Amino acid sequence: MRIAVLTGGGDVPGLNPCIKAITESALSEGWEVLGFRRGWAGPLCYNPNDPKDGARHLMPLTHDAVRTIDRTGGTVLHSSRTNPAKMKPSDLPDFLKDLPRKGDRVDATPHVLRVLQALKIDALVALGGDDTLSYAARLHQEGFAVMACPKTMDNDVFGTDYCMGFSTAVSRSVEAVTALRTPVGSHERIGVVELFGRNCGETALLAGYLADADRTLIAEVPFDMEKLAALLKKDHARNPARYAMLVLSEGAQMKEGPIVEAGPEDAYGHRKLGGIGEMVGAEIQRLTGIGVMNQKLAYLMRAGPPDALDQMVARNYGAMAVQLLKQGKRGLMMAIQGGRYTSVPVDTCIKGTRRVDVAALYDADAYRPRVAEFAGKPMFLY
Repeated sequence: MRIAVLTGGGDVPGLNPCIKAITESALSEGWEVLGFRRGWAGPLCYNPNDPKDGARHLMPLTHDAVRTIDRTGGTVLHSSRTNPAKMKPSDLPDFLKDLPRKGDRVDATPHVLRVLQALKIDALVALGGDDTLSYAARLHQEGFAVMACPKTMDNDVFGTDYCMGFSTAVSRSVEAVTALRTPVGSHERIGVVELFGRNCGETALLAGYLADADRTLIAEVPFDMEKLAALLKKDHARNPARYAMLVLSEGAQMKEGPIVEAGPEDAYGHRKLGGIGEMVGAEIQRLTGIGVMNQKLAYLMRAGPPDALDQMVARNYGAMAVQLLKQGKRGLMMAIQGGRYTSVPVDTCIKGTRRVDVAALYDADAYRPRVAEFAGKPMFLY
């Protein structure tokens, strides 16, 4: 049996341990493992009629190739935000320029399927978020054998309680918020820390909760600017060190205000979020008269090696994908539900959205995390 592996979308700590677990588990079965470079751009850009060019798009995954990769973050296979089903003609490799168009887009899925057949791939394991996995679901619908391992620091893939990269992102954020108390406190200001998370507020929710920030804004609850400023002014005055800390999600939104985003849409129709922190910081300073320090953590949240939880989940997801393939199962996404490993149909990720349970985990009036009841909650709350 020959399987392929790819990683798509934003990189997170945990991808390399997952790649290693898939590779080692498959090799122990006597299977061959091939990695596609740069996510779905790998099979898209591979030309079956020019196999000499294959090294740019393929990486044989052997014991030696993966021996030490679990010690680092990122992905040795590299990544991209490529959607072969909706390609701009200008983004296609030259040998695919004549593919038929539908409007201003090209669906290159028939080519991707031809590549998988030419390379004699029996099954493909995709590591990604809901965008990357939505295309894995498309291949499943076309009849090709796929498996999926969910990853995203936003923890917003529908169908699983946990995605690779989330724990490390929260850990990095808590460390940063705690460290930022030093300069913010020294200058008696209000610290405003913006976190990645897109339209799901889980990273901000848990980071604010664990770092004991004074206030936390999540994407799911629009906030009143004047009320927020008044609360932070009281927090600042109440603190003997005369400072306050605000954590907010990049998807946070003022009441009756726009979501702050910029740039062109990516291959999956998303524009870049970010900038709400600067906007909120300026308003806080105007309304309170207190100096503000703004900090956007951005890519630092997903930089460096994975923490212990992401190491464990990544390894287990990868090994489980191979175990299920060995059992003859196909078209599944690895998942954790209720604290237990399980699997769900791979197209589950496109059938809903995952967001913070506001009633259970957030005080929408005080703009703070609040666990309504601990009994019955999973160990990590999410």
